[in-house]
Amino acid sequence: MSSVEEFRTEVRSWLRTHLTGEFAALKGRGGPGREHEEFEGRLAWERHMAAHGWTCIGWPERHGGRGASTAEQIAFHEEYALADAPARVGHIGEQLLGPTLIDHGTEEQKARFLPPIRAVRELWCQGYSEPDAGSDLAGVRTRARLDEGEWVVDGQKIWTSLAHESQWCFVLARTTPGSRRHAGLSYLLVPLDQPGVEVRPIVQLTGTSEFNEVFFDGARTDAAHVVGAPGDGWAVAMATLGYERGVSTLGQQVGFRRELEALAALAARNGALADPLLRDRLVRAWIGLETMRATALDPATAPSLAKLYWARWHRDLGELAMDVRGAASLLAAGEHGDPYDLDDWQRLFLFSRADTIYAGSDEIQRTIVAERILGLPKEVRA
Repeated sequence: MSSVEEFRTEVRSWLRTHLTGEFAALKGRGGPGREHEEFEGRLAWERHMAAHGWTCIGWPERHGGRGASTAEQIAFHEEYALADAPARVGHIGEQLLGPTLIDHGTEEQKARFLPPIRAVRELWCQGYSEPDAGSDLAGVRTRARLDEGEWVVDGQKIWTSLAHESQWCFVLARTTPGSRRHAGLSYLLVPLDQPGVEVRPIVQLTGTSEFNEVFFDGARTDAAHVVGAPGDGWAVAMATLGYERGVSTLGQQVGFRRELEALAALAARNGALADPLLRDRLVRAWIGLETMRATALDPATAPSLAKLYWARWHRDLGELAMDVRGAASLLAAGEHGDPYDLDDWQRLFLFSRADTIYAGSDEIQRTIVAERILGLPKEVRA
């Protein structure tokens, strides 16, 4: 047996043993559009994982990780999804900020911030997008200035996932007065529990509030809480986005496969499979999923291409689910009698509308592919 298969067996065995008792009820909870489900229970579960060394497994051992190889990390995420384990609450700290600090942070920053991320004692959110700088991230207007050994931050962020559950936010802010576009930005680590910070949840189509507006009005953070040199935040921010599209997407695809299999089973039960057009779309969805996995495993695949592919595939699956369900998909009255108590297929359809927007909109990804991969003339910008 290869070392990767041995590792996979270890993961599977641990999950089978520990996702029981009080944690058994958490299975399948907290997926996309359902981030509100059992949050405290999922937090307790993740701290239990941390106590047994199953968080931050890809981090180097000297920083509290296991130093797991890429293949081992893929195995972990796949087994986690196959076990129907609950959605993670510390993903942003573990998968985005942690690797950023390991590669770009100071030794003091690593010592201060990495241990509580690994232990799931401090949760993080990402302060990038703004009302006038969503996909065009270089247009951020949030600003920060140094004052008596601290950065003073003023501005607004939006679509900030899990900010209402987080203690810290990594913020891209303009710190060089008069600078434009990519220049003059800094990557700051800002505590949220302080005067001058207001978090306002935004109600989404699903009726839940996974993301938020965050207002900074004289919020402060230590001068040492800048990752990289002041003014060089763009490069650090781009490194973080690169980590965001890492191996955890293979686990995401296991979830996609389970959704597709459940939808095919529903089509067989309700007779939709007899419709040749719907049957053809289900087959195409299966082919698309196999293609997605093959490209994700290819290290030569550009992250922008992978994001374009899975986002459109998942959005299309949500539309297919509504067509398989037929007229019943139009009724939003669940078992609890709430007129907006959505079932899983309705939630999939509504939430997946955002797949082509978050983590880099389709339009921006196409521009990146055109300019950086195909070498086409750059888009004219003001």
